[in-house]
Amino acid sequence: MRYCIACILVLISACDGRPQNIALGTLERDRIAHTATVSEVVVALPVVQGSEVKKGMLLVRLDDTLQKSQVNKAAAEVAQAEANLEKLRNGARVEEVAAARAKVAETRATLVENEANYKRALNLIKQKVISESTLDQSLAARDAALAGLQNAQEQLRILTNGTREEDLRVAEAYLAAASAVLASENKKLADLSIRATRDGILDNLPWNLGERVTKGSPLAIVLAGKAPYARVYVPEPYRVKIKVGDVLTVHVDGLEKTLTGKLRSIANEPAFTPYYALNQEERARLMYLAEVQLADSEAGLPNGVPAQVELP
Repeated sequence: MRYCIACILVLISACDGRPQNIALGTLERDRIAHTATVSEVVVALPVVQGSEVKKGMLLVRLDDTLQKSQVNKAAAEVAQAEANLEKLRNGARVEEVAAARAKVAETRATLVENEANYKRALNLIKQKVISESTLDQSLAARDAALAGLQNAQEQLRILTNGTREEDLRVAEAYLAAASAVLASENKKLADLSIRATRDGILDNLPWNLGERVTKGSPLAIVLAGKAPYARVYVPEPYRVKIKVGDVLTVHVDGLEKTLTGKLRSIANEPAFTPYYALNQEERARLMYLAEVQLADSEAGLPNGVPAQVELP
């Protein structure tokens, strides 16, 4: 499309006898398309199409019922991870330690009793008063009591020694992961409220209130910037005479006064046909796309109006 425009401008400038130090084009603004991140229903359009908007202003709101439930779920998981980490840091309660010590005392008493029964069984077996099976049962009871005491003592050590460093790191990592998920869900929730990212004019609202939008489709089109810029095509002989930052004179159709603008960008490559495929005469017809930013005082100028820029 730009190639066609450049060709037309070349033909026009060649036929109408205008000075060759003129770059032709139109007034434009940056076109910003705010797209939908999900397929949801439009529930609010608070700004009328064509209105001026400020950065941060709400343009479109999508239904956020489902996403709010996802945020609540993620917040609950963060709270659970925080409570688990706090529990590990605080260690066992006094009541739990007391219960574990009581369990040790109980199993120790049982072991003493079973040890005495076993010794008594040894004396009786020598006297052939009891059978071998009875002695074996006494031995098994004593060994079981000994194992129970060791288990109770280990449980008490777990409570009194505190949480392992590895368990704390696992809990901290789980909390960090849950927090990251919550931040992601909050970002998705915020994305359902489409806000202007720059000052400008709300050019188009492609979807109507109550419609379900398509994911990835534009919800609001903003023409950014206070004043427009002149998008013009610079003839090849003048490309080396200008650079970004130069102040140039701009003429706008319909305005008698001349304007000034600052060259904000210029292409390094011509708009059509590589220069090395052309002779010297043909190279003079090459065009370089450039943008000349007008002052903020010209904010009222509309897009699409023809403009000409004087070249040095």
